[in-house]
Amino acid sequence: MKKRLQSLWLTCFILFSCTCLFSKKSNAQSLIVGNEKTRFEVGLNIGPSFFLGDLGGHQGKGKRFIKDLNLPLTEIMTGAFATFYPNEWLGIRAAAQYGKISGEDDVIHTQGRDELYRKQRNLDFRSNIFEAYIAAEVFPLIFLNQNDPDYKPKLTPYGVIGVGYLHFNPQGSLTDANGKKTWYYLRPLHTEGEGFPEYPNRKEYSLNQINIPMGVGLKYYISDRVNVSFEILLRKSFTDYIDDVSTTYIDPNLFDKYLSPKDAAIARQIADKVFAIVNPGLARNSPGTQRGNPKQNDSYFTTFFKFGFRIGPIYESRYDRNVANRTRCPHTF
Repeated sequence: MKKRLQSLWLTCFILFSCTCLFSKKSNAQSLIVGNEKTRFEVGLNIGPSFFLGDLGGHQGKGKRFIKDLNLPLTEIMTGAFATFYPNEWLGIRAAAQYGKISGEDDVIHTQGRDELYRKQRNLDFRSNIFEAYIAAEVFPLIFLNQNDPDYKPKLTPYGVIGVGYLHFNPQGSLTDANGKKTWYYLRPLHTEGEGFPEYPNRKEYSLNQINIPMGVGLKYYISDRVNVSFEILLRKSFTDYIDDVSTTYIDPNLFDKYLSPKDAAIARQIADKVFAIVNPGLARNSPGTQRGNPKQNDSYFTTFFKFGFRIGPIYESRYDRNVANRTRCPHTF
């Protein structure tokens, strides 16, 4: 994963260097790729990431999106992108990001009974995230005014939707008597019996998944070449195991049957960390007790601050480009 991240940033550096080279004022001809209206943009993005799954939340029954957002668990995601613009209102973006997401029941503030069951569950997770996707950017106002040559807004909204690849690998923690927390990878522990013959409907989940990125943003053009954006991007996944929590508790004796003695001992503890609030004296949940909600898959979202640099031609026609070049420096007349 570190090699992937290093390669990503190396690519960004090369693209940024090319951007600076092509954006310098000189008498040389501008880089021409395709026709005059074709544009390419490269850039970097960074921003907080938030997990939306089974763990954590607020008072009341668990909900999705903003209602159960736990700000103390905010993580950071960074990445790079390259976008091809066949015209001003449509872009085709390729992007890659790396960051973290996490969830924790212990952060729940208890106000009633509904959230007490989740806090009593007392589970947590964290995971590094690597993703890559291709998406369409659509600028609706520019589309509606595409026949108006004078419509050149500096600030414009846009929408994003596409398809992507996601790699994750959840970890859960155990805390010893001295307060030291140790993290363990959860998939090899089969905490909900994934892959066990006793649970034929619970297949081992893959750490590589398809997701659907979708969102909205605002883009501001500082100049013809440089722009900044603020973007909210949700990733809808097709798995409920990003946090390793989905269905019900299993018989802990099955860990001894299918895992090594070392892994079985860890799995017994980490699969059921009940903190008896609703049921005083409860040491373990009975097999079949609800552990997660399999009716909704996990998702996560980011609020990105993006910095973009356009390369190649930035004018609508050769005539406009030549006029701009002539008027920029009087000595060229």
